[in-house]
Amino acid sequence: MNTTRSGRPALTRPDGTSLRVLVVDDDPDLAEVLTGALRYEGWEVRAAGDGASALTAARELLPDAVVLDVMLPDTDGFAVLRRLHEVQPDVCVLFLTARDAVEDRIAGITAGGDDYVTKPFSLEEVVARLRGLLRRAGMARQSEEGPRLAVGDLVMDEEAREVTRSGELVELSPTEFELLRFLMRNPRRVLSKAQILDRVWSYDFGGRAHVVELYISYLRKKVDAGREPMIHTVRGAGYVLKPAAR
Repeated sequence: MNTTRSGRPALTRPDGTSLRVLVVDDDPDLAEVLTGALRYEGWEVRAAGDGASALTAARELLPDAVVLDVMLPDTDGFAVLRRLHEVQPDVCVLFLTARDAVEDRIAGITAGGDDYVTKPFSLEEVVARLRGLLRRAGMARQSEEGPRLAVGDLVMDEEAREVTRSGELVELSPTEFELLRFLMRNPRRVLSKAQILDRVWSYDFGGRAHVVELYISYLRKKVDAGREPMIHTVRGAGYVLKPAAR
């Protein structure tokens, strides 16, 4: 199996040629880091710092995916996306946003975006999100399935960002996915609220540990609903994920 320099299975266009990605961000340092990380995947990457140059680059590159900042100096990412779809109707779009409001996320999806990450983010997350988007859209292929996590009948495809339980698809939000991934990477281990906050929410929540309780309840409704529970509360200690009792 072909792999990238990062050790992940190589991902290409269906015809075997390199995937094309356009990075649009007015922060030159961030754009350079993102561009380097995506080229490390073996992809053809170009960068643009504003909406006008992004559209020019899109017409020349005809990208398979675009990493698009919401706030640009000459316009916003939503307007750029509408124009991009005139050039490449099927292009996958991953929004970058420093804003955490639900309204902004809804606006991005409504405008035709496929996913989003909130700054600050990890490069690994951006790459994983793009690989998942491209595979689900049928715009990329790899020789074998990517790495999977499995705890009992709960299975997570980290690259496709898909979760199933007993073969049934479990639809998760990006935050729910990251929380479940952390639990699945540490099966049978009790994880405290502080550990979960530090790993899943890398920025300061001001000690508001109740956000963990809230998202654990969301996960339970989706993962454990109508089934033997896998997510358990250890009073005074935290939470643990373990295979359902049979």
